[in-house]
Amino acid sequence: MSRVRWGRAVAVVGATALLMASSCSWQVGTPIPEGVPPPAGDPVPKIDTHAGGRPADQLREWAAERAPHLGIPINALEAYAYAARVAEVENPDCHLEWTTLAGIGEVESHHGTFRGAQIAENGDVTPPIRGVRLDGTNGNLEIIDNDGGEMDGDPTHARAMGPMQFIPETWRLYGVDANNDGVISPDNFDDAALSAAGYLCWRGKDLSTPKGWMEALRAYNLSDQYARTVRDWATAYADGHPL
Repeated sequence: MSRVRWGRAVAVVGATALLMASSCSWQVGTPIPEGVPPPAGDPVPKIDTHAGGRPADQLREWAAERAPHLGIPINALEAYAYAARVAEVENPDCHLEWTTLAGIGEVESHHGTFRGAQIAENGDVTPPIRGVRLDGTNGNLEIIDNDGGEMDGDPTHARAMGPMQFIPETWRLYGVDANNDGVISPDNFDDAALSAAGYLCWRGKDLSTPKGWMEALRAYNLSDQYARTVRDWATAYADGHPL
């Protein structure tokens, strides 16, 4: 597992929602929604976060027991739980819970299954999931592509990538190899979930506080409704079921 770049600065807003366009509705002084942060959910077993192979495989039994009740693919749940466990080890002051990652994953890509995509045993999601063109229309941000479409396939404007919907510039700063395959890919669930964990911890600092959790979610998508939706899904997962 490549070490998470917890302290790395980010120059742009992180992922933009694939299924819900950012309305940029958050204003200074807006009250923090009730129920924030959402509950922790079932505790994740202690594992060797630096194990060889795919470290998230250590959580197979834990995930297989819960996935059918949550409506989350086993490999996706393993990725969320592994990322939360790494966050606890690498940055114990962050207090990121797997339920928050799962809430984001549901909103962004239905846990990597958007439009029939599937998750392989190693965490690869195919076909690759790409968000809408961020060209400033329909309430979206305008983000000009700066790599000729090398990462997202769009030569003019950025598109969010993968199950956790990172834009290319943010991925270059925060992308990590979580499954030890030597590739840092936004289209791999393990890589995407662990990268999201690092990003959320850096932006929110302490996600056990309402302020920290909201700041992390606002960095992911600057929309109060987005944060509420993630909160609702995360709360349901903590209770052992989907919304």
